[in-house]
Amino acid sequence: MESHHLSDRDLLMAIDGELAPREAAEAAAHLETCWVCRSRRLELESTIAQYVRLQQRAALPSAEGPRALLKARLAQAAQVRRPVAWPSAAARVLAWCAAAAAGLALVWFAGGVRRLRQGQTAAVAVPDPRLTPGATVRRSREEVCRESDPNNKSVSPDLRRKVFQEYGLRDAEPNFYEVDYLITPALGGADDIRNLWPQSYRGTVWNAQVKDELEDHLREQVCLGNLDLSTAQREIATNWIDAYKKYFHTEAPVR
Repeated sequence: MESHHLSDRDLLMAIDGELAPREAAEAAAHLETCWVCRSRRLELESTIAQYVRLQQRAALPSAEGPRALLKARLAQAAQVRRPVAWPSAAARVLAWCAAAAAGLALVWFAGGVRRLRQGQTAAVAVPDPRLTPGATVRRSREEVCRESDPNNKSVSPDLRRKVFQEYGLRDAEPNFYEVDYLITPALGGADDIRNLWPQSYRGTVWNAQVKDELEDHLREQVCLGNLDLSTAQREIATNWIDAYKKYFHTEAPVR
């Protein structure tokens, strides 16, 4: 394993449960403290899952021919004593790619996976404005600031499922996400699916905990009279990351 970050090979083997016990423990310990590697692992898992779904929905060419060719080439390389160190997880990914290359399906698949991965990344960092434009209830600054418990209300399991379905995350690990309010109720946000989206806990540095800091800061400024409530609502709904950078005067999360 690399000393600084886990390689894609190590991450693939960890995902597939093929690391030796000691290496598996080291990888797990590294992932506990490394945002970069956790994000990359999530991307790999998401890409593999999306590919499987695409393969199930479309009549892609059979992988048997490319897989047999791959095995033959590996066997030939072994006979001439060339080192072959492909783990089976990586070999399966390579076989999938080789199968997709058998015809026009490759173009469709590559573009489809790229769009799906971009959509997944967008869902992790900021909401899709078409699905989550934000919604508010009619409340004055005084009413918002009189609220004794500004914490977000829990989202019902049924509504959570609908939010995940809207964002195409039916098979995602729920513990990786918080179904979050775009405009927090502490700033007059509504308990409405148009105000909810799946925000990653670990897939990006711009995660749910960082957004919580912005929400607390904006509410404090509103209640101190330093910021208009409608301005706070508009800026967090338009692009909460830009709002964070503006109000914390930084290009990266301060925590």
